[in-house]
Amino acid sequence: MSLLDTPLDDHAPWPTELRLSADKRTLHVAFEDGFTGTIDAELLRVRSPSAEVQGHNPEERKTVPGKREVMIIGIEPVGNYAIRLRFDDLHDSGIYGWPLLNRFAREGAVLMAEYEAELAARGMSRERARRP
Repeated sequence: MSLLDTPLDDHAPWPTELRLSADKRTLHVAFEDGFTGTIDAELLRVRSPSAEVQGHNPEERKTVPGKREVMIIGIEPVGNYAIRLRFDDLHDSGIYGWPLLNRFAREGAVLMAEYEAELAARGMSRERARRP
């Protein structure tokens, strides 16, 4: 069972600051409880909350390989409860609520390890496929 399969804390602290790194590969987040963290663009992309990635139940979740170098090219607010991220591979359908961003910031290392194990089990790589 993945950490992503556990319920989110609806009472998680809200972010007070979101800042994209200059190389567009890291999202820096500060929360109202004083916690600050960083989230890799790769993790945000491969664990996007979109139906395209997550499906409609845990069995439908897709493993997305080849995103080590993905960049965030846009951040748009969604009401006062979430953001939509646009990636340079043109994925833009995930809406990241504050509790999910909080989980990614706090548990990113565990989520990344789960992702890497999933890739290995499927014979996939974080590297983008190169054309011959």
